[in-house]
Amino acid sequence: MSEVLTIGVYGSGGAAFFAALEAAGADVLLDIRTRRAVRGTHYSYANAKRLIAELGRREIAYRHIIDLAPGRELLALQHAVDEHEGRAYSARTELAKDYVRRYVREVLDPFDFAELARELAGYRAPVLMCIERIPAACHRSLVAPRLAQALHAREIVDLIPTAMSS
Repeated sequence: MSEVLTIGVYGSGGAAFFAALEAAGADVLLDIRTRRAVRGTHYSYANAKRLIAELGRREIAYRHIIDLAPGRELLALQHAVDEHEGRAYSARTELAKDYVRRYVREVLDPFDFAELARELAGYRAPVLMCIERIPAACHRSLVAPRLAQALHAREIVDLIPTAMSS
């Protein structure tokens, strides 16, 4: 496997999201969200049932890996920093240092990436999916290097689907 892909939901519509997956040759989507729903009708494509159905039509496998999702306490910590800095959740450009430290210690360090790599052995192009458009604003930016190492992938490619027009 040469690369691990990542993708977020915010800022793009369903057509652009699925086009980006197909253009990259994605064959399995690893959903690492805590909640598998997104508010707003323009993001309804990312709600679990619709997402899984559309991926199936495109012959892209789906896996929800809840053990890589941040828990409520971690999410609350990040949201409190966002609020303190007067920033909308969807406008975040980076993760809070405390969030990163705790996410690594509480979620990444105990996670068995070797087991996940064995489970993904039959796939060529796994995609880590979460909500944030900007990878550095999302925990997938912390997961991707560990997954790439476990899969012996040489590169991490962040897919940024075409933005929705206002």
